[in-house]
Amino acid sequence: MTPHFGYVRVSSFDQNEERQLEGLELSKVFTDKCSGKDRNRPELQRALEHLREGDTLHIHSIDRLARNLVDLQQIVAELNSRGVVVVFHKENLTFSGESGPMHKLMFQMMGAFAEFERSMIRERQREGIEAAKRKGKYKGRKAALTPEQCEEIKERHAQREKVSHLALEYGVSRQTLYNCLNG
Repeated sequence: MTPHFGYVRVSSFDQNEERQLEGLELSKVFTDKCSGKDRNRPELQRALEHLREGDTLHIHSIDRLARNLVDLQQIVAELNSRGVVVVFHKENLTFSGESGPMHKLMFQMMGAFAEFERSMIRERQREGIEAAKRKGKYKGRKAALTPEQCEEIKERHAQREKVSHLALEYGVSRQTLYNCLNG
């Protein structure tokens, strides 16, 4: 029997991923709870390392795998070149590396739509933020450090404490500390 695996992605921890591959009997499901904006997703990487020739990877829809056409094509081509079949259930598309020109066209069109949808989401988000700013309702992200903490960090840094140590202690990135020190 051919091993069947699943890849599931939701954008945040409070979203429910159970419906995506519901009803399929799979050997293992790799689940990411993060944005699909790029390939840097831990479970996607684990799936790519795990899959072998003869395996089948099931994915609910194209936009769950990738949000841009280049990543989508690269991931599917990489898997197909290793003998892994990729199945997108919502679009009813299967890619084994032996697909014809019409199949390839459909795949590229669906990937382009996913990329377009992602850019539209970003555009609506920008418009929403601008509208909220005009109404005085958008304050931006909360500062990582209070002014008091920033003063304390400046004093400790002046006493030659390492930035990496201070960043770890305050739970912020080194860049945030440099911004504080230079601000």
